[in-house]
Amino acid sequence: QVQLVESGGRLVQAGGSLRLSCAASGRTDAMGWFRQAPGTDREFVAAISWSGGTTHYADSVKGRFTISRDNAKNTVYLQMNSLKPEDTAVYYCAASGSTLVLRTDPANVGSWGQGTPVTVSS
Repeated sequence: QVQLVESGGRLVQAGGSLRLSCAASGRTDAMGWFRQAPGTDREFVAAISWSGGTTHYADSVKGRFTISRDNAKNTVYLQMNSLKPEDTAVYYCAASGSTLVLRTDPANVGSWGQGTPVTVSS
């Protein structure tokens, strides 16, 4: 099972930008980001195929967040712009066989990172 390590989370003001990174210990297929705010369930944020040719986003982040990957570095990124207080959460990286699993069946995701906290102040 591949190991995932996130980084980049911190405190940022509303309207600001942040880039999260997730380094994998080996090759991965589809990768994605989820988030969990206090008292809520973990929710899907974005996913990307191995080639990068397919991406999916939650409606709440479309147009503000961009997922990308560098396969030479086994790393996936989440560029977050125009951040809002409601984006405050712990952000988790995930790896799976397909973007479909990441989007629709997170219980069967193969690997999870430990999470990196993002706090957006108003």
